[in-house]
Amino acid sequence: MKKNPLISIDFLKTPTETVNTAAELKKFWKSTKHLIEQREKHFGDVWKNGSEEEIFAELVFCLFTPQSKAVSCWAAVNELADANMIFDATDKEMAGKMSKVRFRNNKAKYVVEARKIFTVNGKIKIKEKIASFKNIYELREWIIKNIKGIGYKEAGHFLRNIGIGKELAILDRHILKNLKMLGAIKEIPKHLSPKVYLEIEKDMQAFCTKTGIPMGHMDMLLWCKESGGIFK
Repeated sequence: MKKNPLISIDFLKTPTETVNTAAELKKFWKSTKHLIEQREKHFGDVWKNGSEEEIFAELVFCLFTPQSKAVSCWAAVNELADANMIFDATDKEMAGKMSKVRFRNNKAKYVVEARKIFTVNGKIKIKEKIASFKNIYELREWIIKNIKGIGYKEAGHFLRNIGIGKELAILDRHILKNLKMLGAIKEIPKHLSPKVYLEIEKDMQAFCTKTGIPMGHMDMLLWCKESGGIFK
C-alpha cells in the first residue's frame, strides 16, 4: 500500500483549561471545536475517498490499540504499510514490526484472521460489507461477532475513524473517569460487560443532548482534556 495523506495524521495540540464541570466542558469545547471538526472531516474523508486498503488499515489500527498507545500503534500500521506487509505477510512477520504494540503476537494473528474475512478473489473488499448495513448498531454487532480481538470500544473506535460512527461511544478508563466526574454516570463499573457498556453509551448520549455537545465530539473533547490534543 502506497503512502498517502490518509495514512499520515498529526497530533493536533489543543488549549489547556481546567475542566471539572459541564459548564467548563462546554466552554472548553467552544475553544477546541474547530480542531475537532478538522479531525472529524479527516475521518469522513477516509470513508469517502479512502481505498479498500486504507479502510482495512484503520481496522488494523483498532486491533492494535488495546492496552497500547495510539501513536505507537499508528506508527506500527505505517511501518507495516511501507513494507507492504499488511496484506501479504504472516502473523510472525508482522509481529516483528510491532515492537511497541503490546501483545503483538496475538494482535498480528487477529490481523491475519480479519484479512481472511475481507479477502475476495485475492483482494481486500471491506467497504461493500460495511456499506451493506443501514443501521450502525447492527454493523457494530456484526464486527464484534465476526472479528476476533474487537469489542465494543474497538468497534466504535474503528467506525468513528472511518467517519460513520458518530453516535457510538468509545469507552476506556479515561472517558469513564471523566463521565463520572462530570456527572454523566453515577459510578465507574468494575466490569464493562456488553450490557453495562450499552447502558453507559445511552447515558453519554443523554449527557451530550443536555450539554449541546455532539456525541461525535465528546470522545475527542475528553481526550483533549486528558492528553492536550487530538490524534485518533
